[in-house]
Amino acid sequence: MQRKATVARKTKETDIKLGINLDGSGNYKLNTSIPFVDHMLSLMAKHGHIDLNVEAKGDIEIDYHHLMEDIGIVMGEAIKKALGEKLQIRRYGEALTPMDESLAQVVIDLSGRPYLVYKVKPLRGDVQILDLGVSLFEDFFRAMVNHAGMNLHIILHYGRDPHHIFEAIFKGFGRALRSASELHPRGKGVPSTKGTL
Repeated sequence: MQRKATVARKTKETDIKLGINLDGSGNYKLNTSIPFVDHMLSLMAKHGHIDLNVEAKGDIEIDYHHLMEDIGIVMGEAIKKALGEKLQIRRYGEALTPMDESLAQVVIDLSGRPYLVYKVKPLRGDVQILDLGVSLFEDFFRAMVNHAGMNLHIILHYGRDPHHIFEAIFKGFGRALRSASELHPRGKGVPSTKGTL
């Protein structure tokens, strides 16, 4: 069973092609036009043992919002496509991940029902890393959740440095996605008493 997908999306604002392999080795090739986003996605891939290729460009001379949100949309669609019928997956995944002074918890249910809980309160508002407003990461994750059909909880327990905080979050997301999407050795069919996800 090949659990890979490639998704492309082109609008008047963005042009994105993304490939994912849920059973990969943590290899990545990233060019999102936003260096810090490349760095975060590389952490997700490496620590989740997920192969990820992203080529993305957009109207970043206006704002990063369109590109961040659309990368989330395409990633969500690719995850959903790669999971296929979700046969034998574990479904649930969790990671509690430190990065120096920061500690983030990421919990996933590949339920088919999109819902995002995003508790990263110290960084709401106009906090930036270089010229990237970190509030856009919430838009990225919400777009991804809506298109993957994923229940995702991101909870920052504590942290001071924005870079460290998002390192913990993205490493944790990769680890939790890997756990949730893994095939259970004793699993049969879809992991739901309803018979569908």
